[in-house]
Amino acid sequence: MKVKYIDLIEQTFDFPQEEFKVIENELHFNGINLMDTIKQYGTPLKITYLPKISKQIQKAKRLFNVAMAKADYQGDYYYSYCTKSSHFSFILDEVLKNDVHLETSSAFDVHIIETLNEAGKFSKDKYIICNGFKRPQYLENVAWLINNGFHNTIPVLDNKEEFESYAENIKTDFNLGIRIAAEEEPKFDFYTSRLGIRYNDILPFYLDNIKPRKNMHLKMLHFFINTGIHDNAYYWSELSKCVNVYCELKKICPELEFLNIGGGFPIKNSLAFDYDYEYMTEEIISQIKETCKQNGVPEPNIFTEFGSYTVGESSAVLYSILDQKKQNDREIWNMIDSSFMTTLPDTWAIKQRFILLAINRWDSEYHRVFLGGLTCDSQDYYNTEAHSNAVYLPVYNTEETQFIGLFHTGAYQESIGGYGGIQHCLIPAPKHVIIDVDEEGEISTKLFAKEQSYKSMLKTLGYEW
Repeated sequence: MKVKYIDLIEQTFDFPQEEFKVIENELHFNGINLMDTIKQYGTPLKITYLPKISKQIQKAKRLFNVAMAKADYQGDYYYSYCTKSSHFSFILDEVLKNDVHLETSSAFDVHIIETLNEAGKFSKDKYIICNGFKRPQYLENVAWLINNGFHNTIPVLDNKEEFESYAENIKTDFNLGIRIAAEEEPKFDFYTSRLGIRYNDILPFYLDNIKPRKNMHLKMLHFFINTGIHDNAYYWSELSKCVNVYCELKKICPELEFLNIGGGFPIKNSLAFDYDYEYMTEEIISQIKETCKQNGVPEPNIFTEFGSYTVGESSAVLYSILDQKKQNDREIWNMIDSSFMTTLPDTWAIKQRFILLAINRWDSEYHRVFLGGLTCDSQDYYNTEAHSNAVYLPVYNTEETQFIGLFHTGAYQESIGGYGGIQHCLIPAPKHVIIDVDEEGEISTKLFAKEQSYKSMLKTLGYEW
């Protein structure tokens, strides 16, 4: 009996799923027929499905508001998007439809906010959380925001010296935050995050430096765990320490009101993904409330900074299999028409796994393969999935091109890969298509970027054209 690719998927996972289903042996992603998209635009191709972004934001808002209602939590919830996950204009346009705030990490972020404000897309009343270790231009730009009426800008102190720049350059009353330097997981090469101020230094620093200055108001304590929000002893321990510091600080700083728990909601990287968002949200709110009760302080308003969670599941990269090479008795290589290192740099930099699925030929037999990119680099390959130490795809057929997709690739890949610049082995960046759905349910596609040209690469390299 010959086992088909669709049998493998249906027997391995609970399939179809919310964003994936198969109709007439072709994969549909969020209701989009991917083969139709490929026929129109070709491959390699990046796609961004905008409605997923709003859906993720509204889901998180609902989770936190319901959790707060169940716990009779007295604070409010604020959703902020960290722009570093994806700076593209079409991403920010979709994000800002949902009454959210923004988090920045560099001087250039401020210019994006200025542009959005001038276009009427982002008001001066919104919160702007300015994170990161700040070089002089970033410090100057933060001061510019506050001096020009963005009164809810909160620069989060990453070091003890940073506040002196604000004291010198900001001409009005303004709010501040402090970032806690969290302890890292035991598997890290170091014990404490390089970002933020040590737990034991925060109270003395406030008393000696911020409290005496009448125009500075400490409003936010910021906390971020590099590994994200997960149900393990490490996360709960760090959260507990953070909330206890908040309570100690609140007792001597009555105007403190915001606890920023950062980001870290995970995204689906496998069809076997299982994460209880509702439980985690309710447990976070419950633990914050209980710790505040034990310390006799009011519950803080909660900020989150979700980046990957906001945009990650909105995108995919589609490839063609150009050829198949059998290199020995056990290893079969399917060569794609692009490069993993340039289009999905996290696959080789941190061995990130994405959801990998065939787009067509689901009724064919399957076999184990290795996927190879076009560069000369030995690291340009993809050979495992999150749930399995292998990749399985329909058996190669010279008579019908095999198309594949890697899904939920919307966070960080363009910026890490150097979008618009030179690529490894000068492999061009693929086309990028934006997909949207209007209020009547009509699907529209728009070509955001053509495949990168040789002229643009040569110009970047210093050749005159």
